[in-house]
Amino acid sequence: MSIFDRLWGGARKKTPTARPTAPAPLAVASAEPTAAPERRQSPRKNARKGTRALIIDDSPTVVAVLRKALRSAGCSTREALDAEHGLTLLDQDPPDLIFLDIVLPGMNGFHALRLIRKNPAYQHIPVIMISGNEHAIEQFYVNRIGADDFMKKPFSRFEIFARIESLLDDDLVPRRKSLAATAQASEGLRQLATSQSA
Repeated sequence: MSIFDRLWGGARKKTPTARPTAPAPLAVASAEPTAAPERRQSPRKNARKGTRALIIDDSPTVVAVLRKALRSAGCSTREALDAEHGLTLLDQDPPDLIFLDIVLPGMNGFHALRLIRKNPAYQHIPVIMISGNEHAIEQFYVNRIGADDFMKKPFSRFEIFARIESLLDDDLVPRRKSLAATAQASEGLRQLATSQSA
């Protein structure tokens, strides 16, 4: 028998068949889940039904994504592709929430945000600024000027509704971060004045 026959014959040898084994005993279900629930089974984050949102962004794609996500949750939206038209829509019917892009044709988002914050009728409306820029410096300026939150493009549906949930309570009453800070500062000044007069 040649070496080739030995190798070829060894490769063709039958492998022993596995003997049937007894089935493993069933494990008792533990009280603690071992894995996270599947995404589709976990509760979905949504904005409150009836939330009115104004979307100001020059990208039709971003506007369409925000519109679809918000309307699927029972919100109403109005859209503008530039800041000037967005401010006109704001004057016509103030929304509960504003999504405002930073880079816009004509007036940029920073200037529009300053105008919104200067008007006492709109100071209570939460503003979420949007940008595709990688630099964190924009987020610093956004917070300094008076925005309530910042979303970097691209964003997920979960992120949209998590931010809305942090800014609006169950009755659609805004929980603006800057208003809370102003209220705390006013309370501190009042307490200081009371302690000095006593």
